[in-house]
Amino acid sequence: MKVLVAGGGGREHILVWKISQSPQVKEVYCAPGNGGISQKAHCLDIEATDLQGLVRICKDHMIDLTVVGPELPLTMGIVDLFQGEGLKIFGANRAAAQIEGSKAFAKDLMRQYGIPSAEYQVFDNRDEAAAYISKKGAPIVVKADGLAAGKGVTVAETVQDALEALDRIMVKKVFGEAGERVVIEERLVGEEASFIAFSDGERVLPMASSQDHKPIYDDDKGPNTGGMGAYSPAPVVTPQVHQRIMQEIMIPAIKALAAEGYPYRGVLYAGLMIQDGVPKVLEFNCRFGDPETQPVLVRMNGDLIPIVEACIGGSLAGLRISWDPRAAVCVVMASQGYPGAYEKGKIIRGLEEAESTEGVYVFHAGTSFKDGEFLSAGGRVLGVTGLGRGIREAIEITYEAVSQINWEGVHYRRDIGKKALSWLEE
Repeated sequence: MKVLVAGGGGREHILVWKISQSPQVKEVYCAPGNGGISQKAHCLDIEATDLQGLVRICKDHMIDLTVVGPELPLTMGIVDLFQGEGLKIFGANRAAAQIEGSKAFAKDLMRQYGIPSAEYQVFDNRDEAAAYISKKGAPIVVKADGLAAGKGVTVAETVQDALEALDRIMVKKVFGEAGERVVIEERLVGEEASFIAFSDGERVLPMASSQDHKPIYDDDKGPNTGGMGAYSPAPVVTPQVHQRIMQEIMIPAIKALAAEGYPYRGVLYAGLMIQDGVPKVLEFNCRFGDPETQPVLVRMNGDLIPIVEACIGGSLAGLRISWDPRAAVCVVMASQGYPGAYEKGKIIRGLEEAESTEGVYVFHAGTSFKDGEFLSAGGRVLGVTGLGRGIREAIEITYEAVSQINWEGVHYRRDIGKKALSWLEE
């Protein structure tokens, strides 16, 4: 079997890594890939958003299966296009992908079907949104309705902060068309977790729990990013909470989408806030998380391909996933300036030393490979991922590996996994 992975970040690197282990897979391609992926797959110089170009590639290279990493091709309708061309592809179709493509769509769906989430209002008029913010007061959350690479959400501590966030979205249009509408919602309190599951349109097969770290600085300070690190499992998702998430959120969401005429086949990701054992949805995503996929999939035993094919074929019934009992931690190493402007082309040193450590895997997010050297080529550059017998050991192993890697201006958080440790101390 020949498999194409669409995308070029850390999530796609681990997908390539996992897929290449399948005994069913002969060759792996990636479009566009990155420097690290090029060591494991045939990288093709084509963007994941060039849908017609990807169709041509699949036909030219006789690709048997395409796995989509990022959200944008899904919301653009890559699955619908491929299926119309008779090509096998894994991911949500365009209608189902609205659950991430429009926060207003997701919130309305949750309200209609009784899925727990924050109180909210949707606005396409800046002045009406501003009046609502002033009336409600702070803290309050301001979200661009559309896709903003994980950066379109502001948790505002003051009304002034909220109004400034509103103007960035609706007046300055920093997120373009994604900011034509905004969702204003109450701030939920508690501890966040990521819950990612496979679905074949009817059934839900959960993955291991995880926790992402969105803000750029330690202690969740600073602006939001695409994610600065993650760990799995997340202790906040106790067995009881896991059951509630499945029964109150994941299964109802899949049933709701089916009832609306949008059967969901692919990966559904719920970003959750959990307080006193009660989970509520912050947002839904229509794909694997990044960087959550790194610590989750390194813990997944067995072959990913049969699960992917079961989702496509509507035959998940009876399938189970076995998980490595060890904990995994992923620390994102980023370029100086990210999530704002940053420089590229910095030589990365120490990769071989870091990867020689048992239980350590370095997944490339934004790198290039030139003249025998890896160079920084993105905001998030690497996702250093380590396995340990418990979360404390996984943190130690991962940060030891991180300390061996360096380039000019490297930045990373030093507290990934700290929240999990607090559960050990209780």
